[in-house]
Amino acid sequence: MPLDQSFVGRTYPPTAPYEVGREKIREFAVAIGDANPAYTDPAAARALGHPDVIAPPTFPFALSYQAAQQVLEDPELGLNFSRVVHGDQKFRYTRPVRAGDRLVVTVSIESIKSMAGNDLMTVSGEVHDADGEHVVTSLMMLVARAPEEV
Repeated sequence: MPLDQSFVGRTYPPTAPYEVGREKIREFAVAIGDANPAYTDPAAARALGHPDVIAPPTFPFALSYQAAQQVLEDPELGLNFSRVVHGDQKFRYTRPVRAGDRLVVTVSIESIKSMAGNDLMTVSGEVHDADGEHVVTSLMMLVARAPEEV
């Protein structure tokens, strides 16, 4: 059964604040193999005009995916997570994520489309800092694969 289009526009409660630490940024940069010194060296980040180290551009995925669990676990949506794969990921930045940020994510269902029996759902995660300023929007497309026919 296709996902219900009436869920488009549904917004879920904001997450608890997540404090971005230098070590988390360093660990992430190492994990993705990016040796940019702005991710590990405060002096290098300051030389680029940042107050502290910044996170690689894909760092907010971890926060936005965790926030999207509200969507994935919504019993009213009826999504069969065992059939879901990650289809696409995009970020729209206002500014880089920085060490010391306290970030909150609010997720919404942006769109639901059906193609060839598969449901494509786009979930947006609006990431704001402790002052309520926008930092980044994460757009995640999830594909709920059609059941296999026997």
